[in-house]
Formats: sequence, C-alpha cells, structure tokens
Amino acid sequence: MNQYPMTVHGADALRDELHHLKTVKRPEIVQAIAEAREHGDLKENAEYHAAREQQGFCEGRIQDIEGKLSNAQVIDVTKMPNTGKVIFGVTVTLLNIETDEEVKYQIVGDDEADIKNNRISINSPIARGLIGKQVDSEIEINTPGGQVEYEIIAVEHV
Repeated sequence: MNQYPMTVHGADALRDELHHLKTVKRPEIVQAIAEAREHGDLKENAEYHAAREQQGFCEGRIQDIEGKLSNAQVIDVTKMPNTGKVIFGVTVTLLNIETDEEVKYQIVGDDEADIKNNRISINSPIARGLIGKQVDSEIEINTPGGQVEYEIIAVEHV
C-alpha cells in the first residue's frame, strides 16, 4: 500500500473536515431528507433528490478523507534537525537570479497544495527540482513558463 506524505497541518485540516462532515453536515442532510419525505411523492420531489445528491457527495468525501488519512505518512519537520537540505515539509526561500525576485514556498503533499498561500505540491516541477539541494545552491527548474534559475537562500523547518 502506498503511503502519501502529509504535513501535520494538512493532516489536522483533513481531520477537522472529517469531523465537521460527520458531526454537522451528515445530520443536516439526514434531517433534510426526512423533511423532504414528509412532503409526499418522492418521484417528483426536487428537495428529496437534492438532499440525496448532497448525501452522496458528503459520503464520498468522508470515504475519500478516511482513505487519505489511513495512507498518510505525517511528517513533522519541526522535529528534524535543519541541515540546510531541502526535504518534504520545509519552507524554502528562493531568489530568481534573472529578476532578483524572492519567493518563499512550503513543500507539502498533493492535497495541501495551495499556490495562493505559497504551498506547493511535492510533485510540482519546482519542488522536484528543489528536493535534495542545499542552501546557496543554484538550480535550474523547468517550469511551464520555461527554464528559470534560482538560488536557494534559506531552508526553514517551520
């Protein structure tokens, strides 16, 4: 069985969503189905069909999250020594050599990736190019926009 890397924050977020779905959303949907059933004929009852569809989505998401959590390899980089090497979970500060622009990324699991918050997937081209490299290394990364040269300025275990 494959294990998927996940940060502590990502695992906590999934557990919170799972708890919300099971304790809040699921009972709301059950109540909506019960109310819709009271309206009579189920064949032409749009409220009933909408509630059943919501139930399907909710149950599917619950199964999806439970599967992800059962196969998750939760990695807490704050408990690892900082050797200056880029590994899963670290926050990397990069300097674009061409534009002198600094950017900071945290390398996270696929489900946690959020480019708006500078959280990139371990499987993204940038993360794959960074893994295993050291501080002060210059690297070339093949991005969808073309070849980009970066210098690794800092590696933080936060």
